Amino acid sequence: MASTGHAPRAAPGAASSHHPFRFGWTAFAAVLMIFGGAMTIFEGIAAIAKDDVFVVARDYLFRFNLTGWGWIHLILGIVILIAGCALFTGAAWARVVGIVLAGLSALANFLWLPHYPFWALVLIAINVFIIWALCADPYKEGTT
Repeated sequence: MASTGHAPRAAPGAASSHHPFRFGWTAFAAVLMIFGGAMTIFEGIAAIAKDDVFVVARDYLFRFNLTGWGWIHLILGIVILIAGCALFTGAAWARVVGIVLAGLSALANFLWLPHYPFWALVLIAINVFIIWALCADPYKEGTT
């Protein structure tokens, strides 16, 4: 049998070591989720422990109790961190949960804008990237 010089293709749905780039996006999304979850936990703790750390904009459309938002961020951060760790197992449910949590986190950070605008915008951008990375088809056949 003559060699054509091409690596054999993996069956759709099977993990392939020939395509590290595809796993790389999922792994990168997992790392971002772990980092973002940890930062959200710290953000929640800061909001719960000391309300005067954050600036509250007057006349902002969304007015919420800062301590309540602290608890929301703390719980959301813990769940995001756990889901980011679960992504390393390669389970399909972890991808779906990661997409849903990244969407919820982006929404929560949009509502968090009056308290910490720069960090909220950074986390929104990271969450959009996480959603993109997890929605990308990891088994799509391409040229190598």
